[in-house]
Amino acid sequence: MTRPHRPAPLWLLVTLQAVVSAASLVVEIVAGRMIAPYVGMSLYTWTAVIAVVLAGFSAGHWWGGRIAERETGPALRVTGWAMLGAAVTTGGAVLLLRQVAGPVLEGLDQPLAAITLLAAAVFFLPSFFAGVPAPVLSIVAIRAGGRSGHALGAMFASGAIGAIAGTLLAGFLFISWLGAALTLATVTACYGVVAAMMFRLAAAGPGLPALAALAGALGLAGGGLALPRICDAESQYFCIRTVELEPGDPGAVRLMVLDHLAHGISGRDDPTLAYTEHSAMLDGITRMRMQDRRFHAFFIGGGSYSVPRIWAARGAGVVTVAEIDPEVTRIAASDFWFDPQTTQVIHQDARRALLLRPELRFDVVVGDAFTDIAVPAHLVTREFFELVRDRLVADGIYVMTVIDHADRLEALAAIVATLREVFPAVEVWTEMRPPEPGERRVFALVAGQAQSPVDELALRAPEPRSFAPLDDRFIDGLLADTAPTVLTDDYAPIDRLVGLGTLLD
Repeated sequence: MTRPHRPAPLWLLVTLQAVVSAASLVVEIVAGRMIAPYVGMSLYTWTAVIAVVLAGFSAGHWWGGRIAERETGPALRVTGWAMLGAAVTTGGAVLLLRQVAGPVLEGLDQPLAAITLLAAAVFFLPSFFAGVPAPVLSIVAIRAGGRSGHALGAMFASGAIGAIAGTLLAGFLFISWLGAALTLATVTACYGVVAAMMFRLAAAGPGLPALAALAGALGLAGGGLALPRICDAESQYFCIRTVELEPGDPGAVRLMVLDHLAHGISGRDDPTLAYTEHSAMLDGITRMRMQDRRFHAFFIGGGSYSVPRIWAARGAGVVTVAEIDPEVTRIAASDFWFDPQTTQVIHQDARRALLLRPELRFDVVVGDAFTDIAVPAHLVTREFFELVRDRLVADGIYVMTVIDHADRLEALAAIVATLREVFPAVEVWTEMRPPEPGERRVFALVAGQAQSPVDELALRAPEPRSFAPLDDRFIDGLLADTAPTVLTDDYAPIDRLVGLGTLLD
């Protein structure tokens, strides 16, 4: 039954707009977290998410503008249905993502296209429906108050303030305390309340179809909450998982996964054993250069703390680790046999940790933050390498891992060229075997004042393998052929250099 329509107070319209804006930005931030376990968290991920959400908002604003041309009551009633659409599509986002992620990622060869399509499939419609109320509420506010400038200014301001609030709430509170699924369930309920208010302002009861749609939205959100959790823990930075690698002997060997990437393997019984070639090289090259003397090391990135654990077991020296995520350290201690008492842990960005401690000097600085196409650009620039050099003792070394396509090596060339701007001696170590077609190869770069005293190392990773530095003539030829850009704080296109090989596969 429709009742006579009464003008809505401006404060209520402003509040509704702020709530919708806040909720829609919460969904945008959560979108990045939700797809990270499938495609990682990178420049490409956020570019795709932001583009899809803005496209949804734009289409929703356009449709909302057409709705706003109607009489106030019918316009608000249709907007109420749009909010129910937002509730249904938001409530079903977790279930939908689980269903479409596999087919989308397997069906598209180009990762950027897959990331964009995945984001669009799950998050375009929630953004589209959330974009509808803004023009409708603005027109209703003008009609009710008669002062168009005042009303429009208030509506635009409330939308911006709501967006700011939603961003802060999602990033600082909801994701780390509620998790993605419960956060979306909360937003679903919020959209349901806004829909009810729209129907009330339209002087029209929601009716059974609207109540059924709301019940369906809440049911979908509940279904998402009932699904097995992808993450063992959701921190402000990562979706963290612990994977058993020996099902027949649970707890013997475990893999740490941050978002969709492996970040270290540790074994229970032999803390000195490296389970990956990059851990073996970081450990073996460092001990070789230190001539088995005790050393003071600064380790960038904790992960499973596999190498610091190896050094602690060997009594190799004093180790300081900069790990930005305290939850990663907690999981390493609870699931990966890492003893925090053996290592000084700084929960801070590694560059800032070095910058704020000018009095410290290290024999070794280890960079272990290079993963897939998600590389912290500020940790591969000339300015950062100069900071590392200034924190090393006279004969100290910087060791870092790089992962690149063996048949292109654009990222490797750029980092070597940048290191050569700072250090007189730069070596590139890798396993002594021919690369396989299309292989993504793990390299260990060693930078210092002098070359290594040996040209081959036999290491366990965990099976015996041989590692050696690439010939200087090969490196010089690579630099001549690729003419790499020296990476700086002003220009460090490492995402493009690493991602280029992936895109061309």
